[in-house]
Amino acid sequence: MAPSPSPPPPPASGAQYAHQFLNTALSQRGPSALPYAEDVKWLIRNHLVALADAFPSLHPKAALFTHNDGRAAHLLQADGTVPIHHAGATYNLPAVIWLPETYPRSPPLVFLSPTRDMLIKPHHPLVDRSGLVANAPYLRSWVFPSSNLLDLVRSLSHLFGLDPPLFTRSVAAPSPTPPPAHPAPPPAAASPAMRPEAVYAPAPRPYRFPASPQLAARQPPTEDPAEVFKRNAISKLVDTAYADAAALRTAREAEVDSLFAVQAELRGRGEAVNDGVRRITEEKETLERRLQDVVMATDVIEAWVAENRKGAADDTAEAEGAIQPADVLSRQMLECTATDLALEDTIYALDKAVQEGSVPFDGYLRSVRALAREQFFQRVLCTKVNNAQQQAQVARMAARAPQYAS
Repeated sequence: MAPSPSPPPPPASGAQYAHQFLNTALSQRGPSALPYAEDVKWLIRNHLVALADAFPSLHPKAALFTHNDGRAAHLLQADGTVPIHHAGATYNLPAVIWLPETYPRSPPLVFLSPTRDMLIKPHHPLVDRSGLVANAPYLRSWVFPSSNLLDLVRSLSHLFGLDPPLFTRSVAAPSPTPPPAHPAPPPAAASPAMRPEAVYAPAPRPYRFPASPQLAARQPPTEDPAEVFKRNAISKLVDTAYADAAALRTAREAEVDSLFAVQAELRGRGEAVNDGVRRITEEKETLERRLQDVVMATDVIEAWVAENRKGAADDTAEAEGAIQPADVLSRQMLECTATDLALEDTIYALDKAVQEGSVPFDGYLRSVRALAREQFFQRVLCTKVNNAQQQAQVARMAARAPQYAS
């Protein structure tokens, strides 16, 4: 079943109707959504609303566009006429401005759609034989996000006024017709991607353009030198302005590239910082778990110490008697060694005392002499006891030798 025709637009300004239509069109989701990036849909809406407000003859629509490679997509367009001023009269050029999928980062596609009684001027500097406006300076110097549809149409209107790209087949005197202030287009079939009430097409108007010089029967009048100079001066200024815009675009692109590089570096540093924060957080959690384990172990040890502190004095006495020498030589060896170490500690204490001035030097010498003599005797005794222990061990080993031999 064919879709129901869309009703004519309400009696409102072009900007109001464009606002309502674009709110509906750009809010679609799912299979019926228009193929534009979400971050630029608001900018696309603003471009079309501003264009409809300044040029009511251009209406936003959604239609099927077929690319050169055969792909088809539902895209937005501004369909209608572009007013121009030529030779003191106003004319309306039928045109369609398509917004490709990559708009507004890439320029739109502008086509002139001449009626049956119109022809495209051969070898026009801005329009090719198919009606595509391919060499317009504004399109060549398109810069995102500053470039927009309103300035594009204004530039095309000015340039086409200097050199109209369309002319009528007849050679009769032109009868210019100004564009109506509020066109009332008839209903048209709805696009499959949009709701039926959001799409409409403008009605055809009687277009009249100046006859082509190639088809005119009479010679064109001689132009005024002042007008020629003025037109050449305007063309020169336009070329200069677009050259400056192109140079500015190159500089801005280089600046944008550098900013993108800085943004990428900052993004990388942010990821590194986030990774470091994540590792620190994990290490903090591990340390907190270890701290809990240490606290629990400390509580256990403190409880054990409190429980076993009561019998500490008794345990000290028992510890002193827990180790007994094996024989008389071992006891004598233990006593000699303990005496030797005690004398060594006493001599060291006397050295520190005489250095600090706590002990007189003559008393220090007497005490050290007596302690050294006693230490000498203890060391000699230790040597004798050690020799006796070795002889006793050898005797025990010799006594056990026959047992091993048998």
